[in-house]
Formats: sequence, C-alpha cells, structure tokens
Amino acid sequence: MPIAIIVHGGASSIPRGEEEAYQAGCLRALEAGWAVLERGGAALDAVEAAVRVLEDDPTFNAGHGGALNAAGEVELCAGVMEGTGLCYGAITVAQGLRHPISVARTLLEQQGVRLLAGRGAELFAAEVGAERCDPSELITDKQRQEWQAKQEKQVEVGGSHDTVGCVALDAQGRMVAGTSTGGLVGAPVGRVGDSPLAGCGFYAEDGLGGCSGTGDGEQLSQVVLAKTVVELLGAGLSAEEAAQTAIDRLGERVGGEGGCIVVDRAGQIGWAHNSSHMACAFRTVEMVAPAVFSKKQG
Repeated sequence: MPIAIIVHGGASSIPRGEEEAYQAGCLRALEAGWAVLERGGAALDAVEAAVRVLEDDPTFNAGHGGALNAAGEVELCAGVMEGTGLCYGAITVAQGLRHPISVARTLLEQQGVRLLAGRGAELFAAEVGAERCDPSELITDKQRQEWQAKQEKQVEVGGSHDTVGCVALDAQGRMVAGTSTGGLVGAPVGRVGDSPLAGCGFYAEDGLGGCSGTGDGEQLSQVVLAKTVVELLGAGLSAEEAAQTAIDRLGERVGGEGGCIVVDRAGQIGWAHNSSHMACAFRTVEMVAPAVFSKKQG
C-alpha cells in the first residue's frame, strides 16, 4: 500500500513577505509526518505529529498564534478522524492548551464522547495529562495587532482563515484527517466553525479517502465540505477533481471562501482553494522530495 501525506496552513491572504514563513512551516510539518509514515508508522501518529508542528508555529492560526475573539481571548478548536472505524475526537472553544490536536486524538481513543467544548474540554485535557499553559502564552504580537485593527474597524487583514490541517495514508491503508484552528479574529465568544465538526472540517474513510478543510467555517459547514469531498471520491472522481468540485460548490452555493486538501485510497494527492493563497506541502511514495506552495499554480 502506498503512503502519502499533505498539510495545509490555511486558506487566506498571506501578507506580503510572509510567503517563505508559511511554506517553511508547512514543510517542517510535512517532514514530521512523513518521518512517521516512512518508518511504517500509523497515519494517526503522522497527522498528530504534523499538526503539532503547525500548532507550535506562530505563523499559523492554531495553538500558539491563534486568533483573538471579540474578548481578546484565544479559543481553540481541533478534530481528528480515523477512517478504519469512522472514529473521531474533537474539542472546541477551549483555552490554555498547547496542542489541541493531541487532546482531540486522546478523545478519539477513549471510544466514548466524541466532542467536548469549553470547560469540559479543558477538564478532560487536565485529566489525561495534556500540555497546558496560561492562555496568554498563546497570544502573539501579530494576532494582537490584527485584533486591534478589527476593533478599530480598519481594513480587513490577512490570516483570519489560517486553520491548519493534515491528511495521511499509511502503509496499512489507514486514512486519517485532522484540523486545528484558533478561529476568526474578533469572532463572538463561543463561536464554533467547521474545524471541530466531523464531515465539515475533516473526514476520513478507509477505502475512499480523507479531507481537511479551511476557510469560512459557517459556509464550509453548510456544504458539509469534507464529507462531500470523500463522497465525490467514492463516485469516481480523482483527488484533484474532488477537491476542485467541492470548492466550486462552496463558492457557487453559499458564496464561501476556502480550500481543502485530499488523499485518495491510492495515495493520490489533490488540493484546491478559491482564496488568494493557501500554503500547502505534500509528498507521496512516488516523489523523491516534497512539494511546497503558498498558492495553487495556474
């Protein structure tokens, strides 16, 4: 069975001069996940490893560097799904977590409750020994400036859709998709987008494929983007065709802006976006080196 992995750094407008940082961050995440797959490791471990790198990188809106809501706080959301048994774990509107994706993964493995919110997610994280911190430690100068600009009703700034994600296929044919985000700049307290919702922001099914989405969370949820992509794979579309068809539908049906990354059952990669940029890196067993982009070419 072939191995493959793809990561994204969010569908957004990348500020001029930051393209290299976005590409470098995606490449580091990809390499962390690829190292797991290359030694025969599980796709679940690969996705977690890749997303943790992105959560640690203040370039991206996830973990350290998460967007500030209307109250000036970072509320974290993440979800991960394993395609073998259609099991998933997700958390939403939680604060003070270093690696939301790892908390979501632990919840997946509990085989019980699938989604925890707010204080419930934070209590669960404490019970399982997840890495925690003072919520203020996740705030960066970049996000504070974007929040201030939003408060002052200045022109819209980039980075508000920088959800991160990863999809991986391992040598045993297991498909996993995961997503993590800090939400939208200035969003109402408690706002939940697509990222922690299985089928909307992430979805994986062995024998078909996996998808991680990014962009306007409410609109991605309206078209159930990630599940739609996997259903298109099941209908015979290629990974590239499924990604583009779903993003076209997002724009046409609900006027949404976003992107998605896809791996199909044969380890073929697809990605698409209708935003100005979407940082992305991927590698398959057929490639001698990874590919990395700040936006789709052509």
